[in-house]
Amino acid sequence: MERVCVLGAGSWGTTVAALAGRRGPTALWCRRPELAAALAASRRNPDYVPDLVLPEGVRVTASLAEAVQGASLVVLAVPSHGFRQVVREARAWLPPGVPVVSLAKGLERSSHRRMTEVLAEELPQCPRGVLSGPNLAHEIAAGQPAATVVAMTDPSAAQLAQRLLHTDRLRIYTNDDVVGCEVAGVTKNVLALAAGMAVGLGLGDSSLAALVTRGLAELGRLVVALGGERLTVTSLAGVGDLVATCTSPHSRNRSAGVALGQGRPLAEILGGSRMVVEGVASARPLVELAAHHGVELPIGQQVLDVLEGRTTVVEAVDRLMSRTAKAEFWDLGAPVPAEGPGPDGPGRDGPMR
Repeated sequence: MERVCVLGAGSWGTTVAALAGRRGPTALWCRRPELAAALAASRRNPDYVPDLVLPEGVRVTASLAEAVQGASLVVLAVPSHGFRQVVREARAWLPPGVPVVSLAKGLERSSHRRMTEVLAEELPQCPRGVLSGPNLAHEIAAGQPAATVVAMTDPSAAQLAQRLLHTDRLRIYTNDDVVGCEVAGVTKNVLALAAGMAVGLGLGDSSLAALVTRGLAELGRLVVALGGERLTVTSLAGVGDLVATCTSPHSRNRSAGVALGQGRPLAEILGGSRMVVEGVASARPLVELAAHHGVELPIGQQVLDVLEGRTTVVEAVDRLMSRTAKAEFWDLGAPVPAEGPGPDGPGRDGPMR
């Protein structure tokens, strides 16, 4: 019988385990034995998704070996900063050929690697991919209709993940653009911090719409520069996830941005939450990765400067608004406008300019 293994019992990991557990046997791994015991006994995870009851098909364990052995699909729901270590610990029990799907939307800080790149290094014998889309865990857990994308290096692995995770309330589409889906997922978290800052300052819908739209242009330039498909920018994993994360009060990245816009210190914001705010951890590696590929992220850079104390939120807004005026976009191969490329860099990325 096909069996799903979910590594990580945060809000999204617990929710995905519950979805899979309604279809078939599923293992949910918790690093902390005391949490595993509490989850197994109460069938609830009150710290993350208090209203969700785990179905009988979900077996909770603190043993990686017990969770991974015999799995048909492994889903990694751990933050980017601990991702590689968990993979290394699990690989001893993972047979070659078992597909591995990442739920993390961050970059490894030291290497700038995407999570599927980490998987390629640590588990080269396994098909790998990412599940990404406009999916707020508490809404999915409540059974609200939603959709997401699974992008895998192997089409048959993508179809397996689709079959094991698709439900009558969560539509899962397949996609072969792993790079584009993953880059979009990382970038939108940083942009959501910016959106939250705008809200925290008390700016209105026009400001927020402009910020999200220009953020989408930055996201698109980076996706293309890193080898992703431009069409992915308009997908569930692209604009869909960006809109949800930038506009929902339930988005942890947006919420952190709101607090920053209201003047709260970053350390206080992070210290008061159990949730990992991936945008904070990924801002520096994202901006550095983009610069390495010749792509400037004006909004992303201002977010990073705020996070690292080089500027205030008000100053960041002023910097963005005082940038060189230019055409919104131009076609691939068209000459750079006479005014020069401006701070955005050369216009080689065409309409997503």
